[in-house]
Amino acid sequence: METLLNVKGLKTYFFTEAGVVKAVDGVDFQVGKDEAVGLVGESGSGKTVTGLSVLRIVPRPGRILAGTIMFEGEDLLAKSEEEMRRIRGAKIAMTFQDPTTSLDPLYTIGNQLVEVIREHDKELSKKEALEQAMKLLEMVGISEPELRIRAYPHELSGGMKQRIAIARALASRPILLFADEPTTNLDVTVQAQVLELLEELREKLKMSLVMITHDMGIIAETTQRVQVLYAGMVAEVAETRSIFKRPRHPYTEALLQAVPRIDHRKELKVIPGNIPNLIDPPSGCRFHPRCPYAKEICWKKIPTLNPVDDDHLVACHLWQDLSLTGA
Repeated sequence: METLLNVKGLKTYFFTEAGVVKAVDGVDFQVGKDEAVGLVGESGSGKTVTGLSVLRIVPRPGRILAGTIMFEGEDLLAKSEEEMRRIRGAKIAMTFQDPTTSLDPLYTIGNQLVEVIREHDKELSKKEALEQAMKLLEMVGISEPELRIRAYPHELSGGMKQRIAIARALASRPILLFADEPTTNLDVTVQAQVLELLEELREKLKMSLVMITHDMGIIAETTQRVQVLYAGMVAEVAETRSIFKRPRHPYTEALLQAVPRIDHRKELKVIPGNIPNLIDPPSGCRFHPRCPYAKEICWKKIPTLNPVDDDHLVACHLWQDLSLTGA
């Protein structure tokens, strides 16, 4: 598969009064053309900051300190801000967790879509852009677009706002979309509709998708390959089916055991403890304070990514000795 995005050694830190937060600390990450990849982990694992780093929109006091972000063979970290503005939206886009905060409450849906469309095609008239906006609303499954386009965000349901956020992200037909927790605060039925929509759009538009989520159930439904992040570092990378069948990292196993099952064949387990303080992370493997299998080497030495096979990597000292449980 041809590589579209190749991130190497990415470090993004936040310089706060309390200390330096190592939010992303040496992450490698790849996305192929037309591929759906999952970035999964608990809150604070570095998923969203990885996406923001690719688009170079990390909020202050965050800074990208090291690494390369190769997109279509060019390093985005070497681009000027003006060059990045031409790439954002036009080639790489992102939808955010809460569409309520990403949509401006003072402007109609039509105004917000038209603004994005004309930003990337300044020769379009407002009327032409409005026609495109209505086609976008139709594409994401919103009925009566001629009415919705005159509505304000507060007049719409959560599911509609999420669809509109997706429409806005796709306004310039990007070839890579980061979807950050796109089903947050939606009921189960609407969640399924949004996930199905993203899959349909990915196939229809020949687009690569990065699904950012804490939910392994969503990963199973929407991705071909998954990257597990823990405390700003990569824990495991593999094809989605391989991860679910036989995880090799204890953290991945813990995430899978926390997924509810309809048949109730397995007891739902909670991962003990919390993501560590990234101002002063644990020595060695960052998961060792919560890991039931940890040994002395885990406290002392940071594990590197080891190849399990051609398409499976794991950062664990003990992976060859463990027999972990899949989904």
